[in-house]
Amino acid sequence: MLRIFVLKFYTMATKKIYSTTDLMSAYMDFVLTHQKNPESVYVFTQSIKIKETEFYQHFASFEALENAIFKAFFENAITLLKQSDDFAQFDAKNQLLSFYFTFFEVLTQNRSYVLWALDVPKHKLQKLKKLVSLKQSFSLFVKDLDIKKPELFSDKLKSFQDKSLEELTWIQLLVILKFWMDDTSASFEKTDVFIEKCVTTSFDLMDTTPLNSLMDLGKFLFKEKTNFSF
Repeated sequence: MLRIFVLKFYTMATKKIYSTTDLMSAYMDFVLTHQKNPESVYVFTQSIKIKETEFYQHFASFEALENAIFKAFFENAITLLKQSDDFAQFDAKNQLLSFYFTFFEVLTQNRSYVLWALDVPKHKLQKLKKLVSLKQSFSLFVKDLDIKKPELFSDKLKSFQDKSLEELTWIQLLVILKFWMDDTSASFEKTDVFIEKCVTTSFDLMDTTPLNSLMDLGKFLFKEKTNFSF
């Protein structure tokens, strides 16, 4: 009996304990290797040699796991931004620009998974359930930005204005995301240009000086023959 106990103790001591991050990485590896979702949680956990109950300690479903992956991309970008002493000193426009550049650097490091996970028609991108947590986190980030908006005298209009701003910036992020997914330029340089033009145009619109920026953005989109549909 003593020998059996010792063997069991040794096995438990050396067994890999899967963290939330480990499970997300393992899931990404699985779908990219097999080019499909696992048939079930049981199949997935068997492939990484853990019990099914261990998976449920972290996630209730694959949908919850996929949401966590895109939220982790966002949190990774925010962590990187906060490591810079300059970020907190930036105005809202440059904070948003810095976020986009950093966020898409994070996505580029995981491009194969992102392209696989978001392989849907353009008009369905906004409705993907796996982006729900990302949208919530991004909306809070935008809400905390000190974006100067035209003065409105009605509280109801101000509330509508805030909600509209959050929704418009979310659509802006999705538009940039789709552009990045289709971008074939070296180091995705055209995406960087597109980010700058989108942010400049949106802030100029709020400053009521949009014409030049709108024309500049329109010329760029026409040149790239990009057709966004959401």
